[in-house]
Amino acid sequence: MSVKVTFEILENTIKQAFLNAGLNDEKAGICAKIHTESSADGVESHGANRVPRFVKYVKRGWVNPNGEPELVGKKGLAENYDGNLGPGITNAIFCTDRAIKLADEHGIGLVTLNNTTHWMRGGTYAWRMAESGKIGISWIATESCMPMWGSDEPGIGNNPFCMAVPRENGEIVLDMAMSQYAYGKLGVYRLAGKQLPYPGGFDENGNLTSDPSAIERSKRILPTGYWKGTSMALVLDLVASALANGKTGSDLDDEKRGSCTGCCQIFIAIDPYLFGDKDTVQKKWDDRVKKADLSHPIDSSHPVKCPGENTLQRRSISMREGINVDEKIWEQIQTLAKI
Repeated sequence: MSVKVTFEILENTIKQAFLNAGLNDEKAGICAKIHTESSADGVESHGANRVPRFVKYVKRGWVNPNGEPELVGKKGLAENYDGNLGPGITNAIFCTDRAIKLADEHGIGLVTLNNTTHWMRGGTYAWRMAESGKIGISWIATESCMPMWGSDEPGIGNNPFCMAVPRENGEIVLDMAMSQYAYGKLGVYRLAGKQLPYPGGFDENGNLTSDPSAIERSKRILPTGYWKGTSMALVLDLVASALANGKTGSDLDDEKRGSCTGCCQIFIAIDPYLFGDKDTVQKKWDDRVKKADLSHPIDSSHPVKCPGENTLQRRSISMREGINVDEKIWEQIQTLAKI
């Protein structure tokens, strides 16, 4: 069961919870804004729902509330940072903005980050790059939480991958885990007492199921594209750990700390007009998106949309009618925010 909360009230309440947890005013404000925006966009799994867990990680010492990105190395259009286990959101925003700045100077900017923490909604940073006028690519290498194809135990991270296109008539943004449903999304359906729209993993008896609770118990989430999802997840892990000069997912497994604690992240910003003029590129994008959206729908009440278009619609509804927040999660956030 969910309740409607205005953007301002949700943001201010989350900020106070983060202040109580030990973040300074600037970091608490930035993190609260991103968590609230994620829920407003319909990604409550990595928005308000993640607030209690983030506070728990800070209290356990798995997140350093005072950690700041520290430059480790620089080569031309690329920079490498140590996140010093700082809040994943503020670390990732810093690296996103550095990638954008490098792309302004070189046409392409690559920023890699090691020893950081969960960045919450990965799409946040792809959206940020697109809104700045850059093509954005970003991903994260997590601890093992998904079975390799052919296995019945976790052996690779779901390693979310994001890519964004700065179309002026509406950004096109892909934000996907390498599993059919991220664990956060399973939690959303479980809390709502709902089944998944499509099978999302296996139960403890090895049966494909749409029951989110059964999948959480078995830890056998279904890879996107079966063997393709786990293969891509592995490659993303290998590339991230090399470019960031940090830990692989198996290194994180050995440490047995919280989700993504000490992980690597990659941020790439690209000037879309390196070899084409702006008007031509934008028209090309508009034509392609228009034709995709005109694809004949299976269900006439659900027209076909490109990734990111429904997000903009949900955002508008949330700002007008209030943000959906699970009732139990809202009670936890309010308790954490008490002075």
